[in-house]
Amino acid sequence: MIKTLAKSIREYKFQSIITPILVLGEVAMEVIIPLLMASLIDNGISDGSMGYVVRMGVILLICAVVSMFFGSMAGKTCAAASAGFAKNLRHDMYYNVQNFAFSNIDKFSTASIVTRLTTDVTNVQQAYMMLIRTAVRSPLMLVFSFVFSFRINARLSTVFIVFIPILAAGLLLIISKAHPLFKRVFNTYDRLNASTEENLRGIRVVKSFNREEYEKSKFYKISENIYSDFVKAEKLVALNMPLMQVCMYSCVIIISWFGAKIIVNSTGTELSTGELTSMFTYAVQILSSLMMLSMLLVMFTMSRASGERITEILKEKSDITNCENPVEEVKDGSIELDNVGFKYSKSGEKYVLQNINLKINSGETIGIIGGTGSAKSTLVQLIPRLYDVTEGSVKVGGTDVRNYDLNALRNNVAMVLQKNELFSGTIKSNLLWGNENATDEEITDACRKAQAEEFIENLPDKYDTVIEQGGTNVSGGQKQRLCIARALLKRPKILILDDSTSAVDTATDSKIRKALRDDLPETTKIIIAQRISSVQEADKIIVMDDGKIAAFGNHEQLMNESPIYREVYDSQVKGGDDDE
Repeated sequence: MIKTLAKSIREYKFQSIITPILVLGEVAMEVIIPLLMASLIDNGISDGSMGYVVRMGVILLICAVVSMFFGSMAGKTCAAASAGFAKNLRHDMYYNVQNFAFSNIDKFSTASIVTRLTTDVTNVQQAYMMLIRTAVRSPLMLVFSFVFSFRINARLSTVFIVFIPILAAGLLLIISKAHPLFKRVFNTYDRLNASTEENLRGIRVVKSFNREEYEKSKFYKISENIYSDFVKAEKLVALNMPLMQVCMYSCVIIISWFGAKIIVNSTGTELSTGELTSMFTYAVQILSSLMMLSMLLVMFTMSRASGERITEILKEKSDITNCENPVEEVKDGSIELDNVGFKYSKSGEKYVLQNINLKINSGETIGIIGGTGSAKSTLVQLIPRLYDVTEGSVKVGGTDVRNYDLNALRNNVAMVLQKNELFSGTIKSNLLWGNENATDEEITDACRKAQAEEFIENLPDKYDTVIEQGGTNVSGGQKQRLCIARALLKRPKILILDDSTSAVDTATDSKIRKALRDDLPETTKIIIAQRISSVQEADKIIVMDDGKIAAFGNHEQLMNESPIYREVYDSQVKGGDDDE
């Protein structure tokens, strides 16, 4: 985990290295100051030498200023290093997620990835900040103070040897109990984010079904779980402070008692008043250092769980990558599936697709129909390698898709997914996702083919109309037409429409199909639909049933040979006539 996270430090190595050096200077000054104070008391105040007091006062002031300089510079470099480290972590995680195949994304929920990019990175950032500053300062302060106190009086300093192991043992016990609770809390955060995201995305459904109270109850239960676990963990961590104070005040009392006896019995020869005063300071520094180390352990305990979750994202390798010397050019839009079998998990038993053999010529229009769960969408997602086949092969332009450069393949295969997305921005900026270099004429032409031009021209700001997140301010049919236009701007060799005209009326659907047939004769068009009318005029129609091709042919052939197709046709066409 540490090796993986450390790779994200990169250009902030200098700040990460210079911070401990500056902290060393700060600690050195702070440890020297008690010795100077002891000298000032014993040789200045006790002897009544005002000149010595002034000299030592000036030296103390210089030491304090130097300590402040080192401390402020350490704070500045520490902030830059930790903030930069967090920035790189978010960058590396986000970029790695962009490379994930669908199978990788299936392992992590959206809410979980968001939590890892935000809450978990913040925890690791705070831990790193403490690591390069506090984790250096506290041990140095502990060691230096311990050494200087032994130089003053070894016998009196043995009190620290008694209390340090007691405190360390108590702190380790607290941390070992708290870590599992913190780990559980961050997993619960994923559920909280998921609940919030679902509620906000589906707020219209929630309100239309009057389910606000149910959503509140669900959110409250998850919040209560987080609260309960956090309270348990914080209760354990809270024992840290009283344990610390007991040890600190016990040390001060013992040092006061035995120090006073030593001064009286030795008449100041073994231990002076100034040295006893510095012993108090060193006692506070030693025990404060231990307290800071305990806080570090608490922070590291919290961040360890976060670090593990971040590392899972960073170490996840895409299941789909380029081969060596990939093919850069797709010859045409022909498609061939040879004995294809597919299952989502390699360890899974059930095949989603079985024994798929199919040949589609470039420029053909292919319709696909089938019941819910018949694997229609899964079949077409194999073409641009959103998933890789488990068995067999998929060829595009005569070449196995696994031998193509991913960018080259996907730039030639445009998909309008069943659940397509519009992004925050204008209509034009969303369309430019298809081709960022598209001209205004090309954008207008794509919208005309997708039957989106008319409604866009009726908007006040036309192509500059702002689209809200998820396209919530346009209708379902308008959203689908914009997504089709966006796909057309890619000028692909293969166009896949996955039930992407379900929200438009039959007349508009017919116009879209006519435009695709007339204006894109060389593009292979695959249309998944629930309506027979959407695929009836296709060159060939695939009938899917339970992950297999039940029938393949044109409309007339399937009416004669496929009971499934005929049943769907009768239910839609004849059923509609009966209703009328």
